[in-house]
Amino acid sequence: MHVHEYLRAKLCSLYENDCIFDKFECCWNGNDTAIMTGSYNNFFRMFDRTTKREVTLEASRDIAKPKTVLKPRKVCSQGKRKKDEISVDCLDFNKKILHTAWHPTENIIAVAATNNLFLFQDKF
Repeated sequence: MHVHEYLRAKLCSLYENDCIFDKFECCWNGNDTAIMTGSYNNFFRMFDRTTKREVTLEASRDIAKPKTVLKPRKVCSQGKRKKDEISVDCLDFNKKILHTAWHPTENIIAVAATNNLFLFQDKF
């Protein structure tokens, strides 16, 4: 499983601004079927071990309204990007989610983005 594969093309930039030392925490859901980790641009990624599905979501004040449904985000690393995709060249390496937590029995997650804490509850 390639967790941050889209960053491969940006390794030189990551080395130059010390992002290579960032440590993204990983956490499991309560029944150990899914894992979550943070990324740059206030993105966080979830991987389901049973279905092999993966999704990238964004924690942002723009979408932090009650009952807002998070839309999956897709990062393209090269070539022409599609309408809903974000180019890896547009990622903000100063915005990062280093800390994540999953409630042990409920489907509730917490992600820390810069100086904000986001709580989300939904199906994965």
